[in-house]
Amino acid sequence: MALDFLSSLFKKKKEETAASQSAEVTYEELEEAVENREENEQITQLMERVNEIENEIPRIKIGVDTIKKQMQELRDEIDRLDKTIKDVMMLYEVISQEINPFKEQMGQENPLANEIQDLKKELEDLKLEIAQIKHDLKVLAGYGVDLDSIIYEVLAEV
Repeated sequence: MALDFLSSLFKKKKEETAASQSAEVTYEELEEAVENREENEQITQLMERVNEIENEIPRIKIGVDTIKKQMQELRDEIDRLDKTIKDVMMLYEVISQEINPFKEQMGQENPLANEIQDLKKELEDLKLEIAQIKHDLKVLAGYGVDLDSIIYEVLAEV
C-alpha cells in the first residue's frame, strides 16, 4: 500500500511538472503568437498603404501631365504677348518718330529708328523688283514662252 501511495505521489509530481512545463511552453507560444499577430497586422497595414499609394500614382501622374500642359500653354501665351508687346513698341517708335519735332536728333541716337528706315528701304526695293518681275513675265507671256517650265526650273535651283 505504501508503495501505491508513494507511486501515486510520484505520479502527481510528474503530472504537476509536466503541467508546469506545458504552461511555460504555452506562455512562450502565446508570446510568439502575439508577436506574430502584431507583425502580421503591421505587414497587412503596410501592404494596404502600398496598395493605396499604387492606386494614387496614376491620378497624380495625370495631374502632373495636366499641369505640364497648362504650363506649356502659359509659356506659349507669354511668348505671344511678348511678341505683341514688341510689335506695339515698334509701332509706338514709328508713330512717335513721325510726329516728333526732334526727329533728326532722335534718328541719330536711336538704333531702332535706323533699323526701321533700313527695313522701309528694303521694302521699297522689293516692291520695285516684284513690279519688274511682273513686267518681264508679261513680256515673256506675249512671246509665247512656257512660263511654267521656267518657274519650275527657278524653284528647283532655289
